[in-house]
Amino acid sequence: MENTADGKPNPKFHSHHNEAARLCTQASAELFDESNPRIHRDIIRIIAQYLDTQGYTSTKVTLYDEANVKQQRENNYISDVVRLRAAILDGEWDEVDRICASTYLKDKKHILYNVYKQQYLELIDDNESQKAFTTLTKHLKPLEQQQSFQGEFRDLCYLLTTKAIQDAPAFRNWDGIASSREKLADYLQNILEFEIVGRENEHQTLKPNRLVALFRQAVAYQIESCQYHSESIPLVSSLLSDYAPVVVPNAEQQSFVGHLGNVKCTEYVGPYGNYIASGSSDNTIRIWDTESSECLATLRGHTSRIWDICVDRLGTTLISASGDCTVKIWDIHDLHKPQCTATISTDSLMTQGSQRTQGSQGTGSGGGGGGDIYSVSLNPLESHIIMAGYDRTIRLYDRVTGRVVQTFHGHDLSVAQAVANPLGNLIISGSKDQTIRFWDTISGTCVKSLRSHLGEVTSVATSDSGMLLLSSSKDNSNRLWDLRSLKRLRRYKGHQNTSKNFIRSDFIGDSLVVGGSEDGMVYIWDRESTKVIQRLDGHKGIVYETKWNPKRGILCSASDDWTIKTWWFDPNNNV
Repeated sequence: MENTADGKPNPKFHSHHNEAARLCTQASAELFDESNPRIHRDIIRIIAQYLDTQGYTSTKVTLYDEANVKQQRENNYISDVVRLRAAILDGEWDEVDRICASTYLKDKKHILYNVYKQQYLELIDDNESQKAFTTLTKHLKPLEQQQSFQGEFRDLCYLLTTKAIQDAPAFRNWDGIASSREKLADYLQNILEFEIVGRENEHQTLKPNRLVALFRQAVAYQIESCQYHSESIPLVSSLLSDYAPVVVPNAEQQSFVGHLGNVKCTEYVGPYGNYIASGSSDNTIRIWDTESSECLATLRGHTSRIWDICVDRLGTTLISASGDCTVKIWDIHDLHKPQCTATISTDSLMTQGSQRTQGSQGTGSGGGGGGDIYSVSLNPLESHIIMAGYDRTIRLYDRVTGRVVQTFHGHDLSVAQAVANPLGNLIISGSKDQTIRFWDTISGTCVKSLRSHLGEVTSVATSDSGMLLLSSSKDNSNRLWDLRSLKRLRRYKGHQNTSKNFIRSDFIGDSLVVGGSEDGMVYIWDRESTKVIQRLDGHKGIVYETKWNPKRGILCSASDDWTIKTWWFDPNNNV
């Protein structure tokens, strides 16, 4: 067991790189159709089972009620099942009779036989022979065909002449009224719940703790699909995100060569990071195979450098921002035939009523009215594109209608980056005017402005939890903020960021911060202690941007040396 820079124990990992190919089945929509009514009912039944085992009976009833599992009459039926169980446990037999009389039950005779049998046995146990005889002749005799086994009704009759219930062969295991009520309530609930979930499921039992078992299978799959395996079984503390071991990259894995200019930005493509996209000053976007470093596609169409790119979660759409005053949307579902499906130009945005701040008439390197577009990102629902740049304006573009639905004005200088918070109700922007601003997406107003950096703000990024904000600036610092209180928590130093556009930083999981530097190194800091715990040396020019892929456990960096590189944890590298 080795220690990290701050003295904490660091679990040992070994690479799973060469074994990953065995896990050929990925968790995709093709595995099952979630809209299938049978699957829908199965999911509800599994959740209901978990709620029941945890004691959330009323919530379970509400779930069945809202899901409309069967016909409308069964909404009330489910509630009756719960009432029936409670009445049996309390010995309220008149209430049991009313529920059975008013509720549609498929096996009503069988259920009534078991209810009257319980009443009869309790009367025998209390030496109420006359009442027991009445119950036997009035209720049980007409239902004799429903007896659990041949001869049971005979033994019930025999009980009228015995001193104790245990004297009858069929009831030797009688262990009291309370215990028998509990068994009867459980037995009847199991019968009735088969009717709730549908006739086609009658012969398929639900295994105990099915939801927890499925979660454990999912976590086991996530652990097996990771590139790194811990020498001990990891203890997962949360199910809200996929398992990803915290590893600190220590070695170069691949170098991707092919661009004819500096590489400003990079992004993983697809949920598993099988591909990497990069944008360059050679006016192209390239898509690479992560494993082989082979260039699979080159996206051409921009007439100036690519400042930023983003990719949707499925890895089928790429969006690029350029110095030619345009944002392009690319269909990359088929990497052999990538296509530009839309071009959003500054001029078209202006005609839609997106007015620039007075005095922001810069042209940028690509010409045109609005200047370079430095930043492009998607909101959490991926329904809108957030774009910002030289003209000081942030725009929210609706992908469905193809129109700008909101503009945000207020920065005094160009906007380096703009992103949405995880809830999507705020847009956070960093600008050359040294401020970080928070914008309400509905009203378009600036609700808060932070001025703490002593230089231009070059990037902003939010943590997966949505609680933290990371900003980079040309004052040689990256700063961590609490998004709830907007208080500055940490400052990360050691790298160089004073003059170049744009050096950015980001999170690695919950415990690390990573960023580029003008000295050509990739810096990794411990989030809490702010100590530099790794410097990755390999680029021969400025490192502009880094991106982490938790599925693969590798880091990607984009550089002024015309390359992108991936970095991994090599267990044989002791440096």
